[in-house]
Amino acid sequence: MNYSFEYIDIILLAMIAGFIFLRLRGILGKRTGFEGKTSSQLKEVLKTVNQDKSKKINENFNEEAQKEFIKGAKIAYETVITDFSDNDNKITTSRPLLNDEIYNQFNQALKDRTSRGHFAEITFIGVNSATIKEHKYIGKILNVTVDFIAEVITCIRDKDKKIISGDPEKTKKIYDTWVFSRDITSTNPNWKLVNILT
Repeated sequence: MNYSFEYIDIILLAMIAGFIFLRLRGILGKRTGFEGKTSSQLKEVLKTVNQDKSKKINENFNEEAQKEFIKGAKIAYETVITDFSDNDNKITTSRPLLNDEIYNQFNQALKDRTSRGHFAEITFIGVNSATIKEHKYIGKILNVTVDFIAEVITCIRDKDKKIISGDPEKTKKIYDTWVFSRDITSTNPNWKLVNILT
């Protein structure tokens, strides 16, 4: 009689184990031999999602946004050039437009100029053209490279007002390539000059 109870216990345990196995199989799924194919499909889906995301981000800097950017870039360019070239040898009005690295470079150049007893005179004629060369995202940072062509009248004088370089009577055409940067997730709409390529 005891043997029959043992058999019933074994059968019950087997049924419980089978039930648990079927439940786990239903929840977790099973290997079908097509895992590689599914992974490939997943890669395609992720690729499409990334492309759509990239497209959406680039659309944020669309033609209209680029036109507005260029207007501001021209003003920033003139502000920086005139601030760097005025005769007080100090960065003042353009400080908010510069990142720390560019500010330090300009500041050092102005200190060197002051130590030599030199001062700059400039008349900014205007920006002939400002063209976006490229724009790219590095994470949440948007970098925009701009080619500028402008005209100025400039010269450097010593402490006795003797001309060291330049010509106060001659218009000079200058060519610059600057890189502006902005965190697109920031509520601050201002751009900063982060690099000068030429």
